[in-house]
Amino acid sequence: MKLIRILLLPLLLLLGASAAQAEAPRVEKVVYHFSDNNNPMQGLRNIRNHLNASPKAQIVVVALSSGIDFLLDGAKDKNGNPYDIVVQELAARNVQFRVCNNTLTGLGIGKDKVLPEATIVPSGVAEISRLQSMEGYAYIKP
Repeated sequence: MKLIRILLLPLLLLLGASAAQAEAPRVEKVVYHFSDNNNPMQGLRNIRNHLNASPKAQIVVVALSSGIDFLLDGAKDKNGNPYDIVVQELAARNVQFRVCNNTLTGLGIGKDKVLPEATIVPSGVAEISRLQSMEGYAYIKP
């Protein structure tokens, strides 16, 4: 009987560890890809709604090409509303904003023109790929 207990103990420990791992809460991680300036305010509203439904979601916005426009100093929507207020609100809710340096370089835009809430990354597409493949982020293109 003692031998059975000795043999079963590692198995029970392994099963217990697996059950504990299976019960660990998973974090919802999402990357929003902005690559054009057609309607960034709609995408920002999508993110706000997403956070209202899932307050603990980890959201990263990656902007490249003309999709960076709303993250530039002084940018306003078609109605004259500044984007920086919405960006600040979402940043306060832990949304991260990342801007493609390749785009900045290609368009001749200085890094000093990017809102302080945004981080500059070497490549927007590489950042999206990294987030998806290495960090398990879901992909949304608003």
